[in-house]
Amino acid sequence: MPSTPPAPHSSDVDLSGLEHKRNMGVIRLLLISAFVVILNETLMGNAIPRLIDDLGITASAAQWLTTAFMLTLAVVIPITGFLMQRFQTRPMFLAAMSLFTLGTVIAAVSPGFELLLVGRIVQASGTAIMMPLLFTTVFALVPPAIRGRVVGNISIVIAVAPALGPTVSGAILQIADWRWLFIVMVPFALVALALGAARIVNVGVYRPGRLDVLSVVLSALGFGGFVYGLAQLGEGGESENGSTIALASLIGGAVIIGLFVARQIHLQRSDAALLDLRTFASRQFALSISIVTIASMALFGAIILLPLYVQEVLGYDALAAGLAILPGALLQGILAPFIGRRYDAVGPRGLVLLGSVLLIVSLGGMAMFAAGTPLWLVTVAHIGVSLGLALLFTPLLTNGLSSLRPELNAHGSAIVGTIQQVAGAAGIALFITLSAAFAGPAAEEGAAITAEGIRAAFLVGTGIALVTLPLVLFVRRVTAPTGGPAVDDGAEAEDEQQSVPLAH
Repeated sequence: MPSTPPAPHSSDVDLSGLEHKRNMGVIRLLLISAFVVILNETLMGNAIPRLIDDLGITASAAQWLTTAFMLTLAVVIPITGFLMQRFQTRPMFLAAMSLFTLGTVIAAVSPGFELLLVGRIVQASGTAIMMPLLFTTVFALVPPAIRGRVVGNISIVIAVAPALGPTVSGAILQIADWRWLFIVMVPFALVALALGAARIVNVGVYRPGRLDVLSVVLSALGFGGFVYGLAQLGEGGESENGSTIALASLIGGAVIIGLFVARQIHLQRSDAALLDLRTFASRQFALSISIVTIASMALFGAIILLPLYVQEVLGYDALAAGLAILPGALLQGILAPFIGRRYDAVGPRGLVLLGSVLLIVSLGGMAMFAAGTPLWLVTVAHIGVSLGLALLFTPLLTNGLSSLRPELNAHGSAIVGTIQQVAGAAGIALFITLSAAFAGPAAEEGAAITAEGIRAAFLVGTGIALVTLPLVLFVRRVTAPTGGPAVDDGAEAEDEQQSVPLAH
């Protein structure tokens, strides 16, 4: 088995050496694998009507194919911080891609709803491991001087892959059966698995430890319950009983998450936490996560609501709805690495300020959508949101995770994944709930999505995005630590040095 290479924490690492080239090859493989598994997350949205007809199931049952996926991510991702410190990179990658491949095959051959649901859950188990694994590997292998451009590539996975899902699924469903949504994924998954088995090496900081079963139970019930409640709200709260269940799940999940947090604070005194919350002792990490949470709500809310608006209000088909948001997704993917290079050169401040303004202005433009809005204006507004998110995600994730010591990288990556999943579910629930609540007179005629509802949802989204503007003013570039606390390049250095040290 390959030995664990030392993590390069110095900016003078030889970028032309064989070791660096090997490391970048590993990261490229992880990026491609992560893109495949994240793209799969949003493939099912356009397929719901087809599944209802083909499988003879209700809309509520069909929605579980998305809800179960989100729930599995919410349950598994918080555990990955522990897993990646106890198991090496290679077996974690093989486990992730094996689970994803198995789940994809199960879904592709499923004769009915039950086995299809099992396949989605198995898929999600692999997906939950992949993103934290990617972040942890990048921050173990990549020198601080070039992290921005590499995290720019990760931003393609985070933001572009989910946005491409509706376009890809819309195109496939135009010419083929819904099973082809999974069949086309199988070759990519198998190739990634084979290449990973041959080339992935073990990196990172590993520490022996015992799994705290109570933390696992609290994590599963807390995050699972909270995301389930959000998902139920996102389905529209069709009945009073459904709304009661959703609120009970939200409240119960929040309470249990509070117990989980208290348990982690107790366990981290002996360095035994399932999810080490001392990452938040880094001021820049906490600030970055706060802004990314708001941005993720906007991302997933827009991804879900815009295609519905294009189809239900403007009257276009599923393929046109997917194509309407494709330019923004592609442009975000093209620009993310350049934004990362700009971060490496000048730091995050100017980038995140411009990103915040673009996000607010673009969401404000969406709040003026009407029943007769031209499709090209929808595309332009989405391009603005995509550019704003690109300018936020890459600098913030690079800066925040760079502020953590190597021992906390795995936990920081798991927290990023957990927060984004919860924020995404919250964004979907908020936007869908608001659009239904303010649907206006057209709702009385049976319309689920109306121009009035769309305007209300994006108006509130604009208000939430406004919170990012004062927050980005406090973002400071950090110098990546080796064993001590993170240090800002600017005036905040003294505050950052107050980070709580790890227990030994």
